[in-house]
Amino acid sequence: MKLNLNKPLVIFDLETTGLDLVTDRIIQISYIKVMPNGDEERKNLFVNPDKPIPPTVQELTGITDEMVKDAPLFKQVAKTLHDTFSGCDFAGFNSNRFDIPLLAEEFLRAGVDFDFSRCRLIDAQNIFHKMEPRNLAAAYFFYTGHKMEDDFTAHRADEDTEATYRVLQGELDMYNPATAETAERALPNDMDALAEFSKMSDNVDFAGRIVWQEMRDGDGKVLLDEKGKPRLHEVFNFGKYKGWAVADVLHRDPGFINWVLSSNFTYNTKQVLTRIQLREAKLNSKY
Repeated sequence: MKLNLNKPLVIFDLETTGLDLVTDRIIQISYIKVMPNGDEERKNLFVNPDKPIPPTVQELTGITDEMVKDAPLFKQVAKTLHDTFSGCDFAGFNSNRFDIPLLAEEFLRAGVDFDFSRCRLIDAQNIFHKMEPRNLAAAYFFYTGHKMEDDFTAHRADEDTEATYRVLQGELDMYNPATAETAERALPNDMDALAEFSKMSDNVDFAGRIVWQEMRDGDGKVLLDEKGKPRLHEVFNFGKYKGWAVADVLHRDPGFINWVLSSNFTYNTKQVLTRIQLREAKLNSKY
């Protein structure tokens, strides 16, 4: 459907060195500027982040340090982008949570004060989530064809449990490998496979303070185990040691570990950290 515009709309996306609004930088910005009369202007720019692109980001995006080494710094294109974007609204996917905040940071670092408060910000992901709810009631109707209020009298734990059981059965029926249209739509009736498919993060602890990360050698190559799968280790996901292997911090700064264990972190985080401590101590005692 043709967009009903009364001023230009910039649909855009960023690729970045990471997800930290303070320390990470843009490496690619692509946009389509749609005019009220339907005309479209497309642009794709690589940006030199003035810092190495992490190997994980290079692998994910296909954008290497070599590809951006001769690209302009953001501060060199900030004024042009400001002029191009002035008077526009913005749209993206998860843009209100990440792309807009990071773009605003890059403008300010470049000394360009782009006032996003004067723009209408449209996030297609938020529209998707609100129009297609991902709650139990929506899942129950989708997989059983029944409304929860017709089958249950109230949303209590016992009734929600029964509904969840029926949803899981409906999912296995709908995505049965024997009847699936494509391999991507097949879901085996196997608890290992279901647990792996259900994973939403690489968290080691539930709070996400410690996460799994692939181990790499000095050249940035992923290390593999005896089964040919990437070797993983636990790294901190916060604070001054964010991105550091927990085992390395244990040896480098035991005071930091003691601070975490004595501070206001979840018991689960402390439990996970203690288990890593004990494992590392046991390994070191062998040498």
